Amino acid sequence: MHTDENPILELRNVDTYYGPIQVLREINISIRSGEITCLLGGNASGKSTTLRTILGMVTPSRGSIHLRGDHIEGISTTELVQRGVSMVPENRRIFGRMTVLENLEMGAFLRKDRNEIDKDMERVLDLFPRLRERLKQLGGTMSGGEQQMLAMARALMSRPSLLLMDEPSMGLSPLFVQQVFSIIQEINEQGTTIFMVEQNANMALSIADYGYVLQTGEIVLSDTADNLRDNKMMRQAYLGET
Repeated sequence: MHTDENPILELRNVDTYYGPIQVLREINISIRSGEITCLLGGNASGKSTTLRTILGMVTPSRGSIHLRGDHIEGISTTELVQRGVSMVPENRRIFGRMTVLENLEMGAFLRKDRNEIDKDMERVLDLFPRLRERLKQLGGTMSGGEQQMLAMARALMSRPSLLLMDEPSMGLSPLFVQQVFSIIQEINEQGTTIFMVEQNANMALSIADYGYVLQTGEIVLSDTADNLRDNKMMRQAYLGET
């Protein structure tokens, strides 16, 4: 899906340190409204730090982050949610002792528009029919794949314009990975911009519009998803081809 040339989120020359160790180096990423953008890379490449920097959990020592043109370095995660950014964390992190329904309602906790919340509840239950069958079940008793669906549905309950996803395929069976990625595509087609950090390059590039490849804290490749899939270095390093 492609609606707008203007970036909804932009990282400009971002450097991030943990203590004396530099983790990100001159990161430039542009996430255009209406698109699915993916950030690919192996373990310890700096992918999660990039998300943490966007979310304000880590402050960049240099560079700037812009949401619809406004600087957002240093603003709270709550304010980011109010500005339309929502996050599906790695390893799902749902509320295990709450029911599915309570988890979903937590996703809308900053909202006051009861009628619209009810409409969104219907929308996410249409997207995730499995959750509809399990509204009274405790989140912690569901399978990994079902918990991932709940984490995605909960994030959508804040009605984000930008959805950040950290390793959506992590720990899921191939069947669930397929399902989760087709739902990500559907969420995007319904109008939500998506920025996804993912190790499964094949799956990510199959649905993304644009991709960035991170290696030891630096962007080494960036191109349309189609071009990255055809890129020789990319195929050898990340797509498992020789």
